[in-house]
Amino acid sequence: MNKLNEISKAQRDEEKILIANVMDKVKAVKERSGFKSTVFLNMAQIYEIDNILKIKHFENYEFFGGLKDSERKMLIVYSDEVYTHLKSRNEIYDQIIGVIKITLPKGQKEEYTHKTYLGALMKLGIKREMIGDIIVTNNGAEIIIAKEIEKFLLNDLTLLTRFQKAKIEKIELDDISYIKPETKIMKINIPAMRLDAIVAEIIHSSRNEAQKVIDEERVFINFKEEISYSKKIEENDIITVRGKGRFRIIKIAGTTKSGRLNVEVETFR
Repeated sequence: MNKLNEISKAQRDEEKILIANVMDKVKAVKERSGFKSTVFLNMAQIYEIDNILKIKHFENYEFFGGLKDSERKMLIVYSDEVYTHLKSRNEIYDQIIGVIKITLPKGQKEEYTHKTYLGALMKLGIKREMIGDIIVTNNGAEIIIAKEIEKFLLNDLTLLTRFQKAKIEKIELDDISYIKPETKIMKINIPAMRLDAIVAEIIHSSRNEAQKVIDEERVFINFKEEISYSKKIEENDIITVRGKGRFRIIKIAGTTKSGRLNVEVETFR
């Protein structure tokens, strides 16, 4: 087995373990009153699990990551009793999600990026799945985390040289600095709902250039890498082009006399 196949098999095995874990949680809440949650999931995992739960006709679930537009979210599954009578989702959110705020001294404010903060947490031995979104602010960062590591980070972040002079504190979910993603609607005209045709239009390139981008493994459909030029794209599919942004196909708005398709696309920057 070559290295590429080994990586592919490892990814499939990881997906199977995750799905089995989710279904165990669903079974548990069906048999006993209460709720269960997962670790933080990336957008590909969220998309896949959402589809599976819909196929299974299980409705008592949601994905939540601290913010409405969080990219990394936990799956929360509820028993019928909890789902029906729960007055406030915050009763559950506060039990499973925490937020650590790092305020840097003046001299460091412009030095640190998302990668800096993520690297610091990994250096402390924190697994990626325990970390949600990292919101970089003008004077530090607000890091959404699994509640169970909150006390550890409050105690140990200042052990890292880069944060020795920083202020480390926990804040409430409602106090996170929310920055609404910038979106706009783009209208494109294409011959067919093929991946290469759509990519060419949304990144303003030729079809040949779009195919090169696909060959470079920079294109993802619903957060999974895609290398087929002719892959058919559907309404509501999300196309990510690394380095260019994220795009959601809203709808096919009509057909021209020559048979070309008018398509509306939502862009995220």
